[in-house]
Amino acid sequence: MNKLFLGLAMVVGTLAFAQETETKTVAAAPLKQEKPPIRFGIKGGGNAASFNSQELSLNNQKIGFHAGVFVNIPLSEKFSVQPEVLYNQLGARSVLSSTDVTTGATNVKTKNEDKITMNYVSVPLMLQMRPTRNFYIEAGPEFSYFLDGKTKGDRTVSTTTAGVTTTQTVSHSEDLNKDDVNKFNLGLGLGLGYDFTPHLGINARYVNSLTDMRNSKPEGTDPLNHRVFQLGLNYKF
Repeated sequence: MNKLFLGLAMVVGTLAFAQETETKTVAAAPLKQEKPPIRFGIKGGGNAASFNSQELSLNNQKIGFHAGVFVNIPLSEKFSVQPEVLYNQLGARSVLSSTDVTTGATNVKTKNEDKITMNYVSVPLMLQMRPTRNFYIEAGPEFSYFLDGKTKGDRTVSTTTAGVTTTQTVSHSEDLNKDDVNKFNLGLGLGLGYDFTPHLGINARYVNSLTDMRNSKPEGTDPLNHRVFQLGLNYKF
């Protein structure tokens, strides 16, 4: 009987030691970092747009907006891809043009100062990298399709005949001729963002187009491109 109790005690002791060793081994093993899940969301905010032919000035910025949806697809713990579909307002303000025509003894000078609004559907494809859990930087291409646009502004006509000048200023508004606009626009975006919570974040981005917005570029002229600063909020479900 004593031998039986001694044998049982040895078995129980061996099992307890093995269980303790196994528990310590499991506890010491590093936890595997899981890739974050795919997240869908909505975003929107303001645009400050201008043309590359203009000086970088607040007076030239056309204020508009962007709004749309996105999906964030993690590639790893630090990297993700974020495709977006946005309604995107571009354009410029204080766009100046003028003509000077002399016929006989009469000189006619025409000056236009316009605000141009151009509406696009844009599809940015951003690669995001997170140095920290809440902060990220991003870069990638943006593909856009032109929908419609409008020019609004003032036209000043100065007529000089025999040294006498008369000036007339008229406000005008016209739709842009779609045949004059390049339907497709390719841009390059660079931005950064911060997530206040797992759902709510803020994002800032600069996009410079790489294609001429005109359907046909006049010979001897430089390309005419969009540039836009964007600031907005995003919400992930």
